[in-house]
Amino acid sequence: MSEIHSSLIHLGKGLNQIIVGQSSLVQQLLVALLAGGHIILEGVPGTGKTLLVKVLAQLIQAEFRRIQLTPDVLPSDITGTNIFDLNSRSFTLKKGPVFTEVLLADEINRTPPKTQAALLEAMEEMQVTLDGESLPLPELFWVIATQNPLEFEGTYPLPEAQLDRFLFKLAVGYPEQAAEKQMLLNRQAGFAARRGDINRLKPIATVNEILQARQAVKEVKVSEAIIDYLLALVKTSRQHPELALGASPRAAGAWLQTSQAAAWLEGRNFVTPDDVKAVASPLLRHRLILKPEAMLDGLQIDAVIASVINQVPVPR
Repeated sequence: MSEIHSSLIHLGKGLNQIIVGQSSLVQQLLVALLAGGHIILEGVPGTGKTLLVKVLAQLIQAEFRRIQLTPDVLPSDITGTNIFDLNSRSFTLKKGPVFTEVLLADEINRTPPKTQAALLEAMEEMQVTLDGESLPLPELFWVIATQNPLEFEGTYPLPEAQLDRFLFKLAVGYPEQAAEKQMLLNRQAGFAARRGDINRLKPIATVNEILQARQAVKEVKVSEAIIDYLLALVKTSRQHPELALGASPRAAGAWLQTSQAAAWLEGRNFVTPDDVKAVASPLLRHRLILKPEAMLDGLQIDAVIASVINQVPVPR
């Protein structure tokens, strides 16, 4: 086991000690981090979405910023703007919160499409253009956007073309009773999840190690049989009778990349069918669209994803 791989394993353990009862979520979060893809975190208020991102940024010693997205937030509030200085008679660049390594975009569906588009452009291009000048973002630049699945009044849902630019959509549920008890014990012991408490956490990995791990992930071997298996899954999603929209070519490429990341985290230098299956739900749940009649029948998208996987024979 390499030193970098060991650091990432310890990073997962460190996250699980603070964010108790969400081990599967933590694993998927690390896969997305290693694959270099942005995330949507969806869950009801109070399930630890913001805390998870803050703790992760602290444990990898990354610069962290958070922006609370509301209907009155403008694109310049995210990207920044040039301000005229009366004393020097010149423009000075005031950078927005997007110029960071880990950006938490809280409640992305509460801000208008124009502001959403400004953020998504930065995510896709890894740069911001202000007054004709292109400014590069940090190499790690990673966006985690949150949204509440229950409140839709006054929201602006992301269109499919923009949702497709997020690598994973992770569902944050309630913890099991034992995990919630441990959370209360942690709070009783003095950890109140305030910024001061988080700053006292000892870093486990570094941004440079994350970037090196991303390079190692790209070297994980994928056999032709696995590629054919993945393509068969993609084709099945496009032909599924309950779906109006299947997986896109971008989704296929992301599926391959995240399968490599999942394999690397497991300590292997080759991808197995289980790796492909492990990332299917978070990768596809925001990309596939149910037909109206399937929605009326109360069909859940994760059930359809499971159906797609079950229809394709596993390569031997």
